[in-house]
Amino acid sequence: MKRLSSPIELEAIRETITSQRDPNKPCITICSGTGCHAYGCEKVASAFREEVKQRGLDSKVDVRTTGCHGFCERGPLVVIRPRNIFYQRVRVDDIPEIVSQTILKDNIIDRLLYTDPNTGEKIIYEPDVPFYKRQKRFVFGNNGYIDPTLIEDYLAVGGYSALSKALFEMSPEAVIDEVKKSGLRGRGGGGFPTGIKWESCRNAASSDGVRYVICNADEGDPGAYMDRSVVEGNPHSVMEGMIIGAYAIGGHEGYIYVRHEYPLAVKNVQLAIKQAEEYGLLGNNILGSGFDFSIKINRGGGAFVCGESSALMASLEGKPGEPRAKYIHTTERGLWDKPTALNNVETWANVPLIINQGADWFTQTGTENSKGTKIFSLVGKVNNTGLVEVPMGITLREIIYDIGGGILDGKKFKGVQTGGPSGGVIPESLLDLPVDFDELTEAGSMMGSGGMIVMDEGNCMVDIAKYFIGFLEGESCGKCVPCREGLKRMREILTDITEGRGKDGDIELLERLSTVLIDSSLCALGATAPNPVLTTIRYFRDEYEAHIKEKRCPAGICKELITYQIIEEKCPGCGLCVKACPSGAITARGKKEPVVLDQEKCIKCGACYDVCKLGAIKVE
Repeated sequence: MKRLSSPIELEAIRETITSQRDPNKPCITICSGTGCHAYGCEKVASAFREEVKQRGLDSKVDVRTTGCHGFCERGPLVVIRPRNIFYQRVRVDDIPEIVSQTILKDNIIDRLLYTDPNTGEKIIYEPDVPFYKRQKRFVFGNNGYIDPTLIEDYLAVGGYSALSKALFEMSPEAVIDEVKKSGLRGRGGGGFPTGIKWESCRNAASSDGVRYVICNADEGDPGAYMDRSVVEGNPHSVMEGMIIGAYAIGGHEGYIYVRHEYPLAVKNVQLAIKQAEEYGLLGNNILGSGFDFSIKINRGGGAFVCGESSALMASLEGKPGEPRAKYIHTTERGLWDKPTALNNVETWANVPLIINQGADWFTQTGTENSKGTKIFSLVGKVNNTGLVEVPMGITLREIIYDIGGGILDGKKFKGVQTGGPSGGVIPESLLDLPVDFDELTEAGSMMGSGGMIVMDEGNCMVDIAKYFIGFLEGESCGKCVPCREGLKRMREILTDITEGRGKDGDIELLERLSTVLIDSSLCALGATAPNPVLTTIRYFRDEYEAHIKEKRCPAGICKELITYQIIEEKCPGCGLCVKACPSGAITARGKKEPVVLDQEKCIKCGACYDVCKLGAIKVE
């Protein structure tokens, strides 16, 4: 591996790499993100390599493990390029047939194709799969093409050309101006304009000239894994953005603060740093420019509050991860009291695109105040779950129905929570709401880092609010009274409501407590924590009133407010519920006779309801 000392040498090595690759050569790409690892993608990849070797096809067929493709529930995913044939849920036993039929004979294997749950159509090509069809993959696009452990793959798709352009064709001020002109806003939750942050950091006084760059990869939202998949699947794109950012602000040292539970991300970033250093793209005198920059990895301790900038920096310094008052800006006094530019994974990965393509290109996508694309973690009661990258301004309906394939089991949509545990729940009446920073905030929710949890008629909104308030209570650092005590009291009130002890005035008390948290919490965790409560009250107040006044849970979720009943005319006496009941509350009368449910023994676990497919058990 040659250390590059100029842009000319970078382009020469890129040309050498691409000249050795035949774009028409069949390439079997296997998704190797964490989701597909859970499905056994490593064994699938090994089996492909062995099969190709045994058939003597080594020189005719490439086998490549890539980053996450996004459609995680369908793993392991295999895409055969350049035809883009899309196979899902591939097993080791399928490999010989794929090689013999698809690779050698161009035959399609129907059972491995994706079947549209709404039309029943089998879809052959990846771009035609509804999950991918409406997406616009700027940041995520190369994940399905490159091996994240090979810097050569990143160079082959134009990697580090933006860095070369910034270092040799642009001044630091010009880089900042281009990012400002692009309208790029932070993708970590706050949505602050990135270029303005960098400009403030560059202009901030530093006695010794030291400034730091930090990548926030401490992704703590339940069900969210966008940053993990970008860092795992394309770590060099994040690092390239960080180096450009460091050049712009005048920093020479950077940190990637990554969630402790992301071992594959850490492994791939460590390798990427080593490779970039060996090529001369990181370290001293990058590409012969005279600019020095190094990156270190710091593994977080699993605290949700460390996603907040000042708490993250305190953790980096070896202190407890606690936030500090916001009148001290981290761009002026951040890590070790030095000017610091902190952005999240997705923000950094957008930077090379903006420098290469230009701000005008970037602003063509999105809305007036929210430019570009956003990656969402689409999970919950939806047919197609996974990671989706969509243009800002797309509607919730398009994401949930066109990309997500609609609600599971044909049930009725009820709400979607955006923005993680501190986000709000948006109802069916706002399904046509454009998704951008301002519209979501106006609706009482927020963009956040990109979590999107879909709920159906079987979700109780009071229970949902209780869950997220409980989560945030547990994750509060406890430093400020409003957050520490306010969340505890809110959770107690919500628990009373869901357990039949709710009383008049509880809704109003929740609203008053929410105001206190918003106005006086030290950091954004406390200030945004009431969102789940306020939006469920705003849009689903009738559910709160049913719990309090009628002692009834309309969704049939809150155990203390429901009973399970046997509908005798529908019960054939099959005995499935008898076997499923853990408390012995259900007994058989006799062969083909309706079963009997003892309410005193029933623990309301719902096991009987889950196994009965005949609708013979109802919840009241």
